[in-house]
Amino acid sequence: MKQKYQGNTRVKRAQLQALRKEFEILHMKAGKTVNDFFARTLTIANRLKANGENKGDAGVVEKNLRSMTPKFNYVVCSIEESKDTSTITIDELQSSLLVHEKCMSSPVADEQALKIAHGEQSGGRG
Repeated sequence: MKQKYQGNTRVKRAQLQALRKEFEILHMKAGKTVNDFFARTLTIANRLKANGENKGDAGVVEKNLRSMTPKFNYVVCSIEESKDTSTITIDELQSSLLVHEKCMSSPVADEQALKIAHGEQSGGRG
């Protein structure tokens, strides 16, 4: 019985090590959505919790903030400056990032970016 328990402890420790590594190296990949990234992060966090290690909301929020793609840098900076990241919930963060993702991917935003890039002004004709 003692050997069986020690074997299970070693296996659990090895699983936790693998999950910790997976959690730490996790980054949002270009072309993936906020929802995809949060699903991956929460899956790993839940597996860690099931094995006895709880990252908590604050740990998951901080991980997500530092692991977003560069196009979210200004959004992450804004969130970090305007909110207490230790008290923001995962759902609040995800909602905020989804709003920004939608704004970044809207055709109107793309059209405005093209106009600015080509030196055109919106509004009047000239």
